[in-house]
Parts: sequence; structure tokens; C-alpha cells
Amino acid sequence: MTLPPSWPAALTIAGSDSGGGAGIQADLRTFAFHRIHGTSVLTCVTAQNTLGVTRVDALSPEAVIAQLDAVTGDIAVQGIKTGMLLNEAIIQAVATALKSLPSNIPLVVDPVMVSRTGAQLIDDGAIATLTRRLIPQACILTPNRYEAQLLSGLDIATLADMEAAARKIHQLGPQAVLVKGGGMTADLRSTDIWYDGREVVVLEAEVVETKHTHGTGCTLSAAIAANLALGKDPLTAVQAAKDYVTSALNHALAIGQGQGPVGHFFPLLNE
Repeated sequence: MTLPPSWPAALTIAGSDSGGGAGIQADLRTFAFHRIHGTSVLTCVTAQNTLGVTRVDALSPEAVIAQLDAVTGDIAVQGIKTGMLLNEAIIQAVATALKSLPSNIPLVVDPVMVSRTGAQLIDDGAIATLTRRLIPQACILTPNRYEAQLLSGLDIATLADMEAAARKIHQLGPQAVLVKGGGMTADLRSTDIWYDGREVVVLEAEVVETKHTHGTGCTLSAAIAANLALGKDPLTAVQAAKDYVTSALNHALAIGQGQGPVGHFFPLLNE
């Protein structure tokens, strides 16, 4: 295979998942299987497996920014995604640093504020800072149902509710909003709503029956960033990312004693 003259690169700013299903590990695998060189900035280190998280240690904001400066000072990344930023100090530091980068680098913000089961993952101060400082910089924001409820102030139970929330969240400043249906009822759990200030698009996908869904949100946002780095327009990037996640769910890994991860490396099975 002949390599392109300029190899695309993308950056993930997120936490480490020692079980390998989500976070930095999922993002880098997703980049690799899109033929994107992955770079990374770790915000925290977790001790976790398929049964859950037992410990979280945050890096200092200075350590986070040192990584970010090292990467962006040398490597021309064509796409960036943020995942778990953990606390207000890290969010402030990352938002300030990203503001200084060229504005044509698309930023995908996975808010990672509330889990798909509705558990709040970061405190109120961190949520406020994320909303005020980082979300307005996003090319695409990818909240799940509960994050969309928190950001919009609306209860979400129907497709119409998802659309109303997307419109309201768009007022916070992102260029586009993708409200994900993963936490919805069975008929909507693979349905997402896209809104970019001009049009609403309902994006549907196959419903995959598996309990092994760990890392789907991280994988989706990383796949979007990868497709943006490849030069696709935002909506096409989202559609391609949804296709990738659906295939990864169809090849989910029944490993460990709990909820296994999606199968990022399914393309190898087709070779």
C-alpha cells in the first residue's frame, strides 16, 4: 500500500480506561481503524474493568496542557475530540489552550457529564465551565439523553423532545448538536437527532441486541473526529461514524464478567 504524502492525524483529550473499552484506548483504536494517526492527551487515569470503576486519579492541569502543547506544537492535527475532562480546573485549562489553536481544526465535544443511566459524572462547577467555555468552541457536540436534558432544561422522552432539546442546546454556541438516543426507549435507542441551525436530520441505525456496549459514546465521537480529519463534511462524518459504531456493536466483545466493549477491530475480520 502506498501511503499518502501527508498522513492525517487526530487528537483525543480524555481519560484512560484500564479495561481498554472506552476513553483514550477506545479513541486510539477508532482512529487507527480509520487510518488516522492518533495522538493523545490524558486527563485522568482510572482503575476499571467490565464490572465498573474502582478509582480515578486526575492529572494536574499543568500536566494536561504540557501534553497538549507537545502534540500541537509539532504535529498538525486535522481533528480533535474531548472526552472525560473530569474537573473544572482541567476544563478551564483545555478550553483556553484549544482557543489558541487554528479555528479550522474541527472540535468534537463529547460532554461526558452524565452516564447513559443518568448518573452525574462531574460536579456542577465543572458542568457550568464546560457549558460556558468549551461547548461554544465545538464543531459538533454529542450529548446523550441525560446530558441533553441537563443542557436544555427539558425533559426528553420522545423524538420531538430530542429535536426541541437539540434546538435549545444549539443556542449555547456549538456549530451542530447531535442528541443521541442511547438512553431512550427501545424504538429510539439507535435514533439520533442532528441540528446545525439550519436543518433537523433524523439519523437512524440498526438496533443491535447486546449488553456489551461499553465505549459506544467515546467510539462515536472519536469516529466523528476521524472522519472530519479525513475531510468529510460534519453531517457525513456523523453518518459514517454511526455506521462504524453499529458494526462495532455487531462485533462486541463478551470479555470479562460484566459489560464488555464494542469490537473496534471488526474491519480485520473482513480481510
